[in-house]
Amino acid sequence: MTSVISLIQLLSRLFGVVAAVLVALAIIVVCQMVVMRYFLNASTVWQTEFVTYSIVAATFVGSPYVLFIKGHVNVDLLPHYLTGSARKAMAIVASLLASVFCVILAWQSWELFAESYEGGWVTDTVWELPLWITYLPMVLGMGLLCLQYVAEILGTAFDLDANGEGR
Repeated sequence: MTSVISLIQLLSRLFGVVAAVLVALAIIVVCQMVVMRYFLNASTVWQTEFVTYSIVAATFVGSPYVLFIKGHVNVDLLPHYLTGSARKAMAIVASLLASVFCVILAWQSWELFAESYEGGWVTDTVWELPLWITYLPMVLGMGLLCLQYVAEILGTAFDLDANGEGR
């Protein structure tokens, strides 16, 4: 079980790196777009769309890493006053509820991805980017987020630390 948790956490770290690269690429493309439009007086075709899609992709792809490092916003007033098994039970229930939401979102994003791929959908811009490319990060990010929640639940239930080892 610890090897499964370690693999999920490794994938979450990898997705975190991919998210950081996507944000860096978006920053570079914005700088390039500024130079093209304001200094060279040239039109930009794909840059705005690329930046928008890469930031959204970074959000979805990076979400498993954020869960892994406990970076999501949460309110810990009630868990602060609970002890031992009650705190553990509350953490498991909260993770189960969140994972149900993520499973539904992952399933719906998969259907959207498959439909756009089979239908050959493209954006309504000059660039005509295939829409399945824009939906793929949502599928991957939500799928791995579901797996990261499984790792969180297993880690909490069996008192495993972030490395999958006993506390």
